[in-house]
Amino acid sequence: MNILINGIGGPTPRSIAHSIRKNYGEAKLIGVDSNKKALGFYMKGLVDETLLIPRADSQEYWPTILKIIKDYKIDFAFVQPEAEVTAWGIYFEAHGNYPCPVLIPPLVHVQFLMNKAKMADLLKGTSYIPKTVTLLQGTEDLSFIGSEIGYPCWIRASVGSGGLGSLKLNSARELEAWLFIHKEVNEFTVSEFLTGRHLANQMLYLNGKLIKNAGLHCAEYVMADIAPSKVTGNTSYGKFINEDNLLEFCEEVMNFIQAETDVKAHGVYSFDLKEDAEGNLKVTEINIRHMAYTGIMAQVGFDLVSDTIKFLLGKPEEITEGRYYYDSDYIFLRDVDVAPIVMKESELKTK
Repeated sequence: MNILINGIGGPTPRSIAHSIRKNYGEAKLIGVDSNKKALGFYMKGLVDETLLIPRADSQEYWPTILKIIKDYKIDFAFVQPEAEVTAWGIYFEAHGNYPCPVLIPPLVHVQFLMNKAKMADLLKGTSYIPKTVTLLQGTEDLSFIGSEIGYPCWIRASVGSGGLGSLKLNSARELEAWLFIHKEVNEFTVSEFLTGRHLANQMLYLNGKLIKNAGLHCAEYVMADIAPSKVTGNTSYGKFINEDNLLEFCEEVMNFIQAETDVKAHGVYSFDLKEDAEGNLKVTEINIRHMAYTGIMAQVGFDLVSDTIKFLLGKPEEITEGRYYYDSDYIFLRDVDVAPIVMKESELKTK
């Protein structure tokens, strides 16, 4: 198998490459990225070939990708960067097919979900999201934030992953200062501040059918002390959890999204959620790709990387279906520049 992995500089594509190496040792991996400093280019053994490519918004992007697919006889691809997922979706709309087999959500879902403001509009009027408004950089009258959302509230950039532009705001004065600091961000979403747990759920859909999903509790964050929000988007300590209410909630949200867009879910969808003070789940983000924990989840049996390969090889019947329940009290520990550690919570030191 010759497998193209886009965005090899990112933690999720690197995690995907590690998982493939472990389970499909015979596969030849071609890692591409538009950043010449992409870490994955320089990690020995991660992939077999590394290639610098143009950005997805460049006119040279598609000629380059098509040549790579032809020259390296690519069997299928893992496309992770959101800009490239969008580009591949547009290619499909224009040509009726992808340049090579790939499993990504339909373009309509990509366009709604990769922008938090558009996702909020899609889910507006439901109980699925916290009270949310869109705030454009340069808005002079900010009083509507206090009247519609109230303080404290949570602000974050509408586009981008992790903790980009995120902060708990306690007053209008703090809001003005934060906007001044982040002049380069054109659009924010502002929502009610949620005090409960940060949960995550990764889901696999094939042609509108939920195949499987599983949950996590993201309890602590990498380098949280240096982030004003205390949230960095990278979990340092997480728990693998078996909670039906989490899985059922995300399934209900996806049913709503499919009905509202009249488009079947297809691909990997990754939820970020927070609980309010009463423990009610609220969606904060839905990613249209594997989450950064996909390789860690594979280590404890929830392997969407292998499931994706089975589908792309035309063997969907080999995928085990149903909600996934971990068979032990697994946790994971992560930090910068070291491989994550998966272990049982009972193995944590007590003295």
